[in-house]
Amino acid sequence: MSDSANTGADLGDDKTLLLVDDDRPFLTRLSRAMESRGFIVDTAESVLEGIAKVRANPPAFAVVDMRLNDGNGLDVIEAIRARRSDSKTIILTGYGNIATAVTAVKMGAVDYLAKPADADDVYTALTRKPEDKALPPENPMSADRVRWEHIQRVYELCDRNVSETARRLNMHRRTLQRILAKRAPR
Repeated sequence: MSDSANTGADLGDDKTLLLVDDDRPFLTRLSRAMESRGFIVDTAESVLEGIAKVRANPPAFAVVDMRLNDGNGLDVIEAIRARRSDSKTIILTGYGNIATAVTAVKMGAVDYLAKPADADDVYTALTRKPEDKALPPENPMSADRVRWEHIQRVYELCDRNVSETARRLNMHRRTLQRILAKRAPR
């Protein structure tokens, strides 16, 4: 990647990066990839651990998963903003939607990336200048995948209650059960 050749110039003096994600293999891969691009990486696997690390050493950069086992990644973004307003933060999520993207940006995130995001996407988002516009994704989610993600999100918001989810989506319960039993479309 051509950006990695001039990594030092893009990152500035403070190269601290906090990665918060509860998917350990993904966290390990992203950590290694970002270290190879010049960042000084620290990791956390929960909201509580992320907030504790922010309080101890507010990072210049952060990549935070939206959904963590113990809560919402936006809480980590909020803690970063409270301690260091110049930090560049990104939200990663497998449950993308406009409402959470707007909330993340209002809380100070500079970008919102859908999983699976690769290290190049993360690096580009972290080092993009505010006046530069993001390029459209090369492989956007299919309409079937967007629909599936929306159904999954509503299902989670309804505490995994199939009947309530079906009611809110105006869908027959059995139809919803068949959708939930299938793998995610590509």
